Amino acid sequence: MKHRTIIIIACLLPAVLFARAMTALGQTQPKHRIAFIATAAGRSPYYEALRLGLSDLGYVEGGNIAIEYRSSEDRTRLPALVEELVRLKPDVIVTQGPAALSIYSATKSIPVVVGFSGDPVEAGVVASLARPGGNFTGMTFMALELAGKRLELLKEAAPKLARIAVIAYRSHPGEQNEFKQTAAAAQALKISLQYLSITAAADFEPAFEAIRKERPGGMLTFPDGFTLSHVNELAGFAAKAHLPSMFGWKEYVENGGFMSYGPNLSDSYRRLAQYVDKILKGAKPADLPVEQPTKFELVINLKTAKQIGLTIPPNVLARADRVIK
Repeated sequence: MKHRTIIIIACLLPAVLFARAMTALGQTQPKHRIAFIATAAGRSPYYEALRLGLSDLGYVEGGNIAIEYRSSEDRTRLPALVEELVRLKPDVIVTQGPAALSIYSATKSIPVVVGFSGDPVEAGVVASLARPGGNFTGMTFMALELAGKRLELLKEAAPKLARIAVIAYRSHPGEQNEFKQTAAAAQALKISLQYLSITAAADFEPAFEAIRKERPGGMLTFPDGFTLSHVNELAGFAAKAHLPSMFGWKEYVENGGFMSYGPNLSDSYRRLAQYVDKILKGAKPADLPVEQPTKFELVINLKTAKQIGLTIPPNVLARADRVIK
């Protein structure tokens, strides 16, 4: 009897182990595939923010989801990366704004969640913020009311400002509306503007030369992916020229800019995970309104202030959400 029991167990053991292995394999097969396209070298911090947001909602990369990540600093490579990911037929694509138009041209069926620095309606990827109407939804980081507020804050930090250089990327959707809001605020503050339009990297040096020639008292840069990719040139020039500079996102200030006021992009990309979750559970992008930022942060770089010889008024410093020393 003992020998017979041992033989039966020995015969059954491979089958049991095989069943357990197949169960484990089934548990590790991702249920959903997500694609992420970034304009960055290596890992984008916004991708990491999205992963945290997905983790908050119970999604585990390599577990119940697989994430196909592609990135390039060279924007001319984005269409090829988009085509590559579209062929994989992911359940949803998450992207930064610069790749949005390439995705829009490549697919009208795969749901797309986008973090857009400009106006997605003007760009043509959604019909309206309230009713996107197609396969795109997500967040726009553009809040036109911030344009005037940024100018006010820069004036408060440097009260003697009478003329400010404005650097803007001409191809950015919503750029002209942003300039109109800035011009209206400048008129109320009795500040004149030197408007400098950028269309390519080669335009920066001529713009800087024009600033050197006219010698304004400060510099304001509209926030978008293109100017952010040239943050070192922008922040470096402003510091060397001893110009108080204002930007729209903290990333500029972390790289040497003087001051920024705007939404926290990392928090916003973390929030995009909620869109992904809804879509994976059956929601249609057409029915998910595009969100606008509601919380903003003032970030000041004290090291840069010292470098340009500016003493920040205490009332401005006290309002900062973050101070970089």
